[in-house]
Amino acid sequence: MPHLTVCNRQLSWTLILVLGYVFYLLLGATVFQLLEKQAESKTRDQFQLEKLKFLQNYTCLDRQALEQFVQIIMEAWEKGVNPEGNSTNPSNWDFSNSFFFAGTVVTTIGYGNLAPSTVSGQVFCVFYALFGVPLNLAFLNQMGKGLSAHLINLERWFHKPGRAQIIQALAMALFLLVGTLLFLVFPPMIFSYVEGWSYGEGFYFTFITLSTIGFGDYVVGTDPNKHYISVYRSLAAIWIIFGLAWLALIFNLGANIMEKFLQLNWHKPGPSSMEAAIAKSEDIPDPHRIHIPS
Repeated sequence: MPHLTVCNRQLSWTLILVLGYVFYLLLGATVFQLLEKQAESKTRDQFQLEKLKFLQNYTCLDRQALEQFVQIIMEAWEKGVNPEGNSTNPSNWDFSNSFFFAGTVVTTIGYGNLAPSTVSGQVFCVFYALFGVPLNLAFLNQMGKGLSAHLINLERWFHKPGRAQIIQALAMALFLLVGTLLFLVFPPMIFSYVEGWSYGEGFYFTFITLSTIGFGDYVVGTDPNKHYISVYRSLAAIWIIFGLAWLALIFNLGANIMEKFLQLNWHKPGPSSMEAAIAKSEDIPDPHRIHIPS
């Protein structure tokens, strides 16, 4: 009977989690539609108006010729060629840019502004991602374990009766503060200065990149009117890799906190013998897990 109760609660918790996840996706879709659809319509109308003005100013062109030219521009953009500037623009496939692209492949960011156009490049990209993505996950997992181990060692070093909770809280606060400064606060300042963005745009790019969302609306080192140092995008790729490890650990901590909070509010007091056994097993310290202070 106790086992049946635990299974029923687990099933109920899973059902609530699934329904909550679906509701969150539906809510996001509704809000994005409300916020962006009208702006998209205005942009589309403005673009059509500009095309009409262009045809009025250049009467030697007809609408079909203009549409063909727009199609050429779109094809060039899809192949990673910026239609601004001229043929002397820096190559998208020099070593620094190629290194940056390789980083976006294995980290699954995939901005979408650049992709291989040759058959051989596409085939290589498939196999490169096939082995590179698991390798990247293993690398990030190992880095996460290393960070967790350092925090646990710090906790054990300062562990004294009556001070454990304070030390845990201070260690966690220090970890969050240093990581936030290194990966979320200072990089947008650099990107804003180099790219000419506002700080808000730089922060937006930083978070969208490190969370591997990667819309591609903001990408560093793509402005043809700017002269970047050769290692600029390579350094950005290194920042992405280490930032991913930190932010992934933060997301993991956030998921654990949210799960514990929801379960505490869902489960009723008075655990059964089976639940007590499970709770006892969870009290066994894990050398690779960060203990969150209550």
